[in-house]
Amino acid sequence: MYSRPMDKDSNPPIADWYAEGLRFDCHGCGSCCRGEGYVWVDRAAARGLAKHFGLGVDEFGSRYLRRVRRRYSLTEKDNHDCIFWSTGGAGSGGCEVYDARPPQCRTFPFWSDNLESEGSWGEAAKTCRGMNSGRLYEIGEIHELSSDRGETTSPDSEGGAQTSCGCSAIDKSP
Repeated sequence: MYSRPMDKDSNPPIADWYAEGLRFDCHGCGSCCRGEGYVWVDRAAARGLAKHFGLGVDEFGSRYLRRVRRRYSLTEKDNHDCIFWSTGGAGSGGCEVYDARPPQCRTFPFWSDNLESEGSWGEAAKTCRGMNSGRLYEIGEIHELSSDRGETTSPDSEGGAQTSCGCSAIDKSP
């Protein structure tokens, strides 16, 4: 799992180490969707997820959100997988809310804590085989993504594998 800072409003780091860009290509494995942690959900994301299920925001919240200090996070399954991660049958699976997933999931792995240094990027890459491979994201795109704007390329675009997984990442910090 990966860590996302509690204060997502911090400015993205300015770092020379990724000035030439960084490569990322979601392989749909879901390793970032499994394990104990937090997927932060703001009002806009809660509205989008509620709409996805045809629920009111309050009903969605009572079913799928938990309060952590002053914020809300998606609940988890008993095994700590994201509540919306499906293992499927015969090795298939993926994100059940891919089109409505929260910004934290849309922007993985371009989080400020992963961008702090080559070492922090490398540490996150140990459990995500899509980091350092595939599409090259330029520095401007990286800064947009690290500010929770935009989204990484989905696995089924640009000729990638067909999958419903969006490599949504789970944050371990409360």
